[in-house]
Amino acid sequence: MGIGPVRLNHAVLFVADLARAERFYTEVFGMVVAAREPQANAVFLRLPRSGNHHDLGLFGVGPAAPPKQRGGIGLYHLAWQVDTIDELEQARRTLAEAGAYSGESSHGATKSVYGADPDGNEFEIMWMLPRSDWGSYENAAPVDRLDLAAEVSKWSGVRTAGSL
Repeated sequence: MGIGPVRLNHAVLFVADLARAERFYTEVFGMVVAAREPQANAVFLRLPRSGNHHDLGLFGVGPAAPPKQRGGIGLYHLAWQVDTIDELEQARRTLAEAGAYSGESSHGATKSVYGADPDGNEFEIMWMLPRSDWGSYENAAPVDRLDLAAEVSKWSGVRTAGSL
């Protein structure tokens, strides 16, 4: 029998500069500090609409730590879900303004924009179509060009993340 988790509760990242990483996630994602642990050089952040104690932990390891290498073994990215396609459009603008935007794509049932934090930790901001509209994407995850303007025109105001 497997373990049976119901969802991913939080993620933890090692970062070179704790204060810089905290600024990035509080300013770009709007996270708030839930707790600090000075002895571990750590901060725990919560999303404003989250029911979690914390959604992201950051542990400062100092500037001498080797940088993350894209394509190496380990975590590729974290995916943060938004409730509406309109929020995804705003996320793209916010990431671009912060110099953190790195791309976008349609995966059929989900629409995504991508970015990276100051340490090169990649993340995805994604919006999911209503389950009833997954259709042929139920068992597929293509990587296609995202026409965000068309998606906003079609799905504006549709909420899919459940009660937050």
